[in-house]
Amino acid sequence: MIYDKLIFRVMGDRALLVELGDEISPAINKKIRELFVSLDHQEIAGVIDLVPSYRSLLVIYNPLQISTLELENQIAKTQNGMDPARIPSPKTVEIPVVYGDDYGPDLEWVAAYHKIAPQEVIRLHTQHTYQVYMIGFTSGFPYLGEVPEALSTPRRETPRTHVPKGSVAIAQKQTGIYPVQSPGGWHIIGWTPVTLFDPQAEPPSLLEMGDQVRFHAITAEEMANWQP
Repeated sequence: MIYDKLIFRVMGDRALLVELGDEISPAINKKIRELFVSLDHQEIAGVIDLVPSYRSLLVIYNPLQISTLELENQIAKTQNGMDPARIPSPKTVEIPVVYGDDYGPDLEWVAAYHKIAPQEVIRLHTQHTYQVYMIGFTSGFPYLGEVPEALSTPRRETPRTHVPKGSVAIAQKQTGIYPVQSPGGWHIIGWTPVTLFDPQAEPPSLLEMGDQVRFHAITAEEMANWQP
């Protein structure tokens, strides 16, 4: 549920956690995004960074420039005066995916776990529009939710030490895309040629919190000829 009022939790001597709810919810996440954008535009003296997540916002600050109490009051004032109409509309991004075989080495396992055909896994994964709840883990990694209940899958028992850039994966009710090569414990069901993170671009991350994502299946041949 969405809390009636903000809950503040002190996280050490230079960070404050602001909680707006107690569950993974599009409505709560929308409130987090609105507060994040509003605070970011204000550029409050002493605030160093803002880190939004599913249901909370971490505010990192310089205690020599602003006290915890002053910061709490400023955040509460901002939240009470927010105008959702001023928040930019999220964009919808289509992501092409080659599913299965070497591109999605866990597709068969996921299908067997749910006692369905691999093609049904692909159908379920591509039939839904996903919300970007947050960006984290590695630069540009989108946490997307929520997959259909019929596709909810536990994480791998043994994480991989090497997950290729572009891997499309699922874990529990989440799906995501690895923007860079990294370790990972999610089940890889496909691969996309789309670049999600470019440090030279502005903004560097293709996806932002609040955006909508739709996956669509392509063949390996179509992938070879794909143009951004």
